[in-house]
Amino acid sequence: MIWIELAIGLVLLLGGGEALVRGSVAVAVRTGLSPLVIGLTMVGLGTSAPELVACIQAALAGAPGIAVGNIVGSNIANILLILGIAAVITPVVTTKQAFRRDGTVLIGASAALLAAILAGYIGRWTGLAFILLLAGYLGYTYVTERKTPDARGQVYADEVSEVALPNVSLTVALLLALGGIAAVVFGAELLVDAAIVVARDFGISEAVIGLTLVAVGTSLPELATSVVAAFRNHGDVAFGNIVGSNIFNALGITGATALVAPIAVPDEIIRLDVWVMMATAVLLVVFAVTGWRVSRREGAVCLIAYAGYLAVQFSPGLRHMLGLG
Repeated sequence: MIWIELAIGLVLLLGGGEALVRGSVAVAVRTGLSPLVIGLTMVGLGTSAPELVACIQAALAGAPGIAVGNIVGSNIANILLILGIAAVITPVVTTKQAFRRDGTVLIGASAALLAAILAGYIGRWTGLAFILLLAGYLGYTYVTERKTPDARGQVYADEVSEVALPNVSLTVALLLALGGIAAVVFGAELLVDAAIVVARDFGISEAVIGLTLVAVGTSLPELATSVVAAFRNHGDVAFGNIVGSNIFNALGITGATALVAPIAVPDEIIRLDVWVMMATAVLLVVFAVTGWRVSRREGAVCLIAYAGYLAVQFSPGLRHMLGLG
């Protein structure tokens, strides 16, 4: 039964995340919001909603390993797994103008999360600071894009077009968004409950489950959006979706979770996983600025690296060699 519960949770997260993003974007379009505002808020928040709900539920359930592991693991999976898949499908292209600001913010947000995790405890004041940093980033981006539109602004517009539902009424869009919220909340509850049981029954730490199973499960909306964009040869949308999602996760999800329930960070995440997260962010920047694209070969490197990361997580021998228990 626990595996059925787990499967239902994953399906609800994917379906609910898709419905939430598409419904909320449709509502925003019908009410006259600009593509820039929609791309900055609705798309980013919508695709990160599963991480938010799962992290808060895990923290309230007394499972900090799943909460912190989900944030760190999602950022690792977004780059190594999702960007890797998208780049193998079609090279993921970006531009200097589009990446200069957001790449810098990605490294800064990852470094801020690294510092908070190394402190061993993420309290409410840290959570508030992270929320304010995210709000400042969104506000600055909106103002600068309004004054001097550039390639990044076009990416936001393209992100909206990828998930837009042009022939849906406002009523249907509202129902779709509300149904998506309900599905995400219920799916995240099922996933977190099942993950705790799996960790207990199989003798796997909650941190490992959060870093892998829960992280990939809550990243399914990003995976769906990025893969569809890649098949349509919209690599810039896939790239922007991943960068934006990682910024939202590092600042918004961490901040909101800590405000609701302060989190004690498991030692094993401090010893390895947060450093892997930081390394993947740097790797993304290196791939982006060398030719302003992530090639198929670089995508394959990401996938191989993620396979190695999973091998470490689930191999007792490798974990013992690395001093991870």
